[in-house]
Amino acid sequence: MRSRLRKGVLGALTAVAVAVSPLALTGTASAAPGGPAHEHGKDHHPGKGPGKDHGKDAVRKLVKAVSGKNVKKHLKALQAIADANGGNRVAGSPGFDASRDYVAKKLRAAGYDVTIQPFEFTFDGYITPPVLQQTAPAQKTYTFGFFSDYVAMGDAPAGSAAGTVQAVDLTLPPGPDNTSTSGCEPSDFAGFVPGNVALMQRGVCNFRVKVDNAMAAGASAAIVFNEGQPGRTDVDLNPTLGGPGVTIPAFFTSFAVGQELAATPGAAISMNWDPIVEQRTTYNVIAQSKKGDPNNVVMLGSHLDSVQEGPGINDNGSGSAGILEVALKFAKTKPKNQMRFAFWGAEEFGLLGSDHYVATLSEEERAKIALYLNFDMIASTNYTFGIYDGDGDAFGTAGPAGSDVIEEDFEKFFAANRQPFTATAFTGRSDYGPFIAVGIPSGGLFTGAEVRKTEEEAAIFGGTAGIPLDPCYHSACDTIANISDKALDVNSDAIATLAATYAFDTGTIGTAERAPAAAKAAAGHGHTHKPADAAS
Repeated sequence: MRSRLRKGVLGALTAVAVAVSPLALTGTASAAPGGPAHEHGKDHHPGKGPGKDHGKDAVRKLVKAVSGKNVKKHLKALQAIADANGGNRVAGSPGFDASRDYVAKKLRAAGYDVTIQPFEFTFDGYITPPVLQQTAPAQKTYTFGFFSDYVAMGDAPAGSAAGTVQAVDLTLPPGPDNTSTSGCEPSDFAGFVPGNVALMQRGVCNFRVKVDNAMAAGASAAIVFNEGQPGRTDVDLNPTLGGPGVTIPAFFTSFAVGQELAATPGAAISMNWDPIVEQRTTYNVIAQSKKGDPNNVVMLGSHLDSVQEGPGINDNGSGSAGILEVALKFAKTKPKNQMRFAFWGAEEFGLLGSDHYVATLSEEERAKIALYLNFDMIASTNYTFGIYDGDGDAFGTAGPAGSDVIEEDFEKFFAANRQPFTATAFTGRSDYGPFIAVGIPSGGLFTGAEVRKTEEEAAIFGGTAGIPLDPCYHSACDTIANISDKALDVNSDAIATLAATYAFDTGTIGTAERAPAAAKAAAGHGHTHKPADAAS
C-alpha cells in the first residue's frame, strides 16, 4: 500500500445474526456459513442464478476450501522469492518478476486465460540503502526504514557527507503544541559553522524551507527529526522536498535519534544516499475464467509488488495470496458471471498498474465490469477488520452507486461470524482508486498500516493500543512472521464468500448511468477482455 496517511474512525460494530442481503444468489437459500443470506428478488437480473450444481452446498464447500492455511502456503512462496532476490519484490526487479511468474503459472495450470500486461514506469528508489552513522564521540549505526531510525527525504540528491552535528533552534523538551520553528528562518542559523550538519526539528514550516535555509548557511547535510509530541515521535512518514534544487543529503529521523544527537556533546555523523531514478518495465497479471457471462464481470484485485525496503508479505502478499487461493478453488466451478482476478504491479509507486489497466479499457469494456473488490493488507498483526466505506456514512465519501451494497454484504459476513468490524475510508489510497474514478462499484477489506490502534479498537479487536496496526509497515520486518493467522483466515473466508455470491448474481450492484453502456456492450461486443497492449 502506498505510503500516505489516513484518518480512521470506528464504525458500527455488531455480533448479531446475519440479516437478508439485498443481493440474491438466485435459487440458493443461503450462501456459505457466515456469508450473506440471499433470496431471489424482483430487483435482480433474470438468468443470473446458479446452475443445477451450484446450490448452497456447492458454495459452502467452495468457501470451506479456502483456508488461511492454504493461503499461507502462497505467502511462504513469496517470502522465498524475496529471500532469493535481495530481500524484496519491488516492481521492476527480479523479485517482482518471479512473483509474477509464480502467480501466472498457478493460474494457467488451473485453467484460466492469463494475460501478462506490461507497462513502463519511473522507478524511484535506491541502488544501496542509505547509511546514517554516529562517528563521534562513539560509533553507532542507525537503522534505515519506516518505523525505524531514519529515511531519506524524497528529492534529496545522491551524495555523502560527514561532519559535526550542530543544533538549529531546537525546542527540547517539545511543547504540548506544534510549536517548533527550528530552521524556519534564516536567522535561526546565526553562528552556524559552514560544513557542519544541520540538526533541525519538525514543526510549523515545511521540510523544504528548513533544508533550503540549511543550504544557504553552508550545511554539508540536513537532518530533520520528528517533533516529539505524542503522535510525532516515530519515522511514520516519508517527507519529500517538493522537487529538484536541493544539493545536500537530507534525512528524516525519529525524535529519539534527534534528541540523542542534540544531547551528545561533540556528536559527529556520516551519511550516504545513493538513489536511482530510471525507466523500467513491470507488469499486471490478469486471469479470467473461461465460463461465465463476459458482459457481466466480477473482478477481484490486489497489488503484487512490495516496497524496496522489504519482502512485503503483509503489504501486499496477503491480499495477493488471498485472491490467488480463491481463484484456484474457483477454477472448477461454472460461474454465471465471468470472474477476473488481477495482480497489480507498481502500486507502491502510485497505483500505476491498476491505473494503466483501467486507462486501457474502452468505455464498453469498463461497462462490462459489474464490480471491483480490492484486498490490500488483510493480515496485519495488530489488525482491525476494516471494510471500505461504500456508503460514505463514516467518512463522508461514498463509492459509486452499488458500493454501499458491497459494504453491507461484507458487514453481514463479519456479523454472522461474530467478528467486529469497522469502516475504512475510500481515500483512493489503494488500487480501487482508478475503478471508483470511472464509476465502477467497489469495495474490499483492509486490516491497517501505519495508523496506531486506539484504546477503543484494542478493547474491541484485541491487540495493543498505541502502536501501528502493522508495526512492520514498509519495513524489512514485513516477513512471513508479520502475519496474523486469524486475520488471514477470516478475511480469506470473507473474500471467498463474496466472490461466490457475486459469481452467480451481481443483482443491485451497478448504476442506472452505466446500464445503457453495458447493454450496448452486450449487444455488439461479446468478446473476452484483453487489453489492446497486452502480451500473453
